[in-house]
Amino acid sequence: MFAIKSPQTYHHQPGLRARTGELLAVHSNEIAIITSPKAWQAVNPQLENSLREAGIRWQVNFLTTECTDAAIETHLNAVRAQNATLVLGIGGGRVLDCAKAIANLIDDIVLVTLPTVAATCAAWSPVSIIYNAHGGHVRSQPLSRMPLMVLVDSEVIAQNDVRYLKAGIVDALAKWYEFRPYKQKSDDSLALNLKIQAAKLAVETFEKYGAQALLDNVRHEVTPALIKVIDANIAAAGMANSMRDETPAPGVAHAIHNRFTHQPELHDWLHGEKVGFGLLVQSLMESDNGEPEPDLLALLRQYDAPLALPEFNGNRDEILSSIAREVKFSAENAARLPFSMAAEHIEKALRATENQHYS
Repeated sequence: MFAIKSPQTYHHQPGLRARTGELLAVHSNEIAIITSPKAWQAVNPQLENSLREAGIRWQVNFLTTECTDAAIETHLNAVRAQNATLVLGIGGGRVLDCAKAIANLIDDIVLVTLPTVAATCAAWSPVSIIYNAHGGHVRSQPLSRMPLMVLVDSEVIAQNDVRYLKAGIVDALAKWYEFRPYKQKSDDSLALNLKIQAAKLAVETFEKYGAQALLDNVRHEVTPALIKVIDANIAAAGMANSMRDETPAPGVAHAIHNRFTHQPELHDWLHGEKVGFGLLVQSLMESDNGEPEPDLLALLRQYDAPLALPEFNGNRDEILSSIAREVKFSAENAARLPFSMAAEHIEKALRATENQHYS
């Protein structure tokens, strides 16, 4: 079995929010919008004007919490009460994951995503990440219905703090470093080889255009370099996640990230920042000499990924041991990796970050 779970169409154009109405009107004139107050402000008045001109009726539902089961249920009921035939998610990862989850619980509804940041590949990714009310990872929910369209407006994304773009770059880089180790034990998986190719495209894009894109984002200017990096963060990374077969290849850094989300002191870290520190830990777990891979370390520095854990509210040794024990990774998947996923091995790598000054 081999499958590609991806959106049907990917649109990327500066100013696309002003064309959203005409793109949606072909499919629906009654839409439910899932967004956040900040994201809704970022796309307007252009988006509202375009909906109005296209004769579309809409209702705005603001997500002000994490993407929890309770939030999904609340907004699901609102969408059903509206009798909407299209769900439009506008915002960052938690908003888009909520919109995707809702659309997957309603028959015969169209799903469209419009990311306002390029901090993750959530607009494309074939899963919704479900959290608890405190921001702790609960599960990754596979999607049966993928977006009909992903609408990317680089003018909106360019207005954001460059920190989001850096986090998205690190999150996309992770696909390459997470999928690559699986090849050492088996080179037979078509899905894995295609994942790695898509991830490599993202890495090559960052090598050529990453530095310039950061400068352009700081100036809030849409340029060819920024457009290419946005595409790598959303489309290339999303495509790498879209290849599926019988042998999953879960990311080690993302597994470490998932445990980090339960650590209150790390709640201010963006998704890609937690993943970046997870990459550092993974690299130490792979290392024969007790040092992280130099190229990876240079990239983490270039994109300002955190390279040291903050102070914890409690006994530091106990907390590090707890983190290592509570990283969830199945024995079956761990057996396909060329390094140990045992708790003591994770803990050793975590402690190695304590003894070094990588930053």
